[in-house]
Amino acid sequence: MDSEHPAPPIPAVTGSRRWAIASVMATMFMIAIEGTIVATAMPTIVGDLGGFDLFSWVFTGYLLTQAVTIPIYGRLADLFGRKRVLFFGMGVFLAASLLCGLAWGMVPLIVFRMIQGVGAGAIMPVGMTLVADLYPPAERARIQAYVSSVWIIAAIIAPVIGAFLIAHTGWAMVFWVNLPLGLIAWVMLAVSLHERVVRHARRIDYLGSILMVIGSGALMFVLVEASKLSLATVIVTGGCAVSIILVMLLYEFQTREPMLPLGLWRDPVVVGGNLVNLLLGAMLMGVTAFLPPYVQTVMGRTALTAGFMLTAMSASWPTGSAIAGQIMQRTSYRSTAIGGGLLLVLGNALMVAIAPESSVMFVATAALIGGLGMGLANNSFLVAVQSTVAAEDRGVATSSVVFMRMVGQSIGTAVFGGIVNQQVASRIPGGGDIVDRMLAPGFRQTLPLDRLMPLLHEFAAALHNVFLIDLVLAMALVACCALLPPGLSPVRPARRR
Repeated sequence: MDSEHPAPPIPAVTGSRRWAIASVMATMFMIAIEGTIVATAMPTIVGDLGGFDLFSWVFTGYLLTQAVTIPIYGRLADLFGRKRVLFFGMGVFLAASLLCGLAWGMVPLIVFRMIQGVGAGAIMPVGMTLVADLYPPAERARIQAYVSSVWIIAAIIAPVIGAFLIAHTGWAMVFWVNLPLGLIAWVMLAVSLHERVVRHARRIDYLGSILMVIGSGALMFVLVEASKLSLATVIVTGGCAVSIILVMLLYEFQTREPMLPLGLWRDPVVVGGNLVNLLLGAMLMGVTAFLPPYVQTVMGRTALTAGFMLTAMSASWPTGSAIAGQIMQRTSYRSTAIGGGLLLVLGNALMVAIAPESSVMFVATAALIGGLGMGLANNSFLVAVQSTVAAEDRGVATSSVVFMRMVGQSIGTAVFGGIVNQQVASRIPGGGDIVDRMLAPGFRQTLPLDRLMPLLHEFAAALHNVFLIDLVLAMALVACCALLPPGLSPVRPARRR
């Protein structure tokens, strides 16, 4: 660090590691179940509150505010300590959860969901940074895999919890179920984690923060809502977002204590970690959004079967993360990441080879291999980034990786959805309307074979293009692994900046 730009304090984190990680996992589980459990309750909520035309904003508003606050929380955690920033985020999330259950209309619910997203933005990046503070690199990869496992558990049980609460209580409990879980995690964290933050005069970069929120918020809005906006709106809003981000970057270069330390981006490991997570986010949406329609509509399988395919990928991701922890200690971050990239290439190549007559096990194998590759590549770069940067920049470096994955998911959703919609409109008579009917259960039985097969063929061709793009992205990910220095590993620490 330059002497003219004093480093922020390095938090000293101690305490019971086991209980601290348990509390981090509990808080992450709280936000992991949020999307699925709310989706389960939305038909009931709309029936009570009305406002179906605003339906999607219950999810979009939450994701937007979560995404744009992630980089800010990462920097605040470096400045003021992990514990107090995580406590603040949990407090906002729990207060907003209480308000969501009290919402009297769809607009108030959306507002409270956006506040909930502001709290959620702190939980994942700061929790992952705490793992890096508490464990040395040699153990960090294994613990990060444990933390990732909460997403599998959430994916499996959240729909069951949501359905049970709707059937036996009311939709408000879908939000209020967060309260006891969050309070327990709060107490566990307060008792188990002790943090010493060296106090000195700090200058908070308010202008940089405001520009970051406005610019990234406008960009995320365009990406998430692109399919619903006119081309002119997309161009104007996207152009304004990019312009604001450029102004923010110019300002951050000149300010004394920037919210986003751009010097981090001189490190090829940080650049690689962000690029890889951008690609992983896009690839993830290519599978999660478009494999189920292929399985249900083209292959004629049930929704349960499609869910099994996604579960195979979701379960293999943390498995790959755990395996990465073992491999990178014996080899290097680079070798482990390349191995993950090659598995992603294989998994996506198998996806491209899927045909209507393919077996369930063939598709599940493709998803499982892809999930293993994602876990290997993601964990290799995450641990490498956390180990390469100085401790005072670990929070913002971790949050940048998380943020880029969310941007990748938004870009993937917008681009892949646009490609499929364009091909459906140009190649299938009736376009989107007929596809809506095709996705309905029992549609295959309503048409004679001579009319059904051409429709399925064209729809399959459109979805195959998504899988092809995912394959190209996997190849690009392998190329990004070259940004990791050879020989660098958890047992051969990176040089500090």
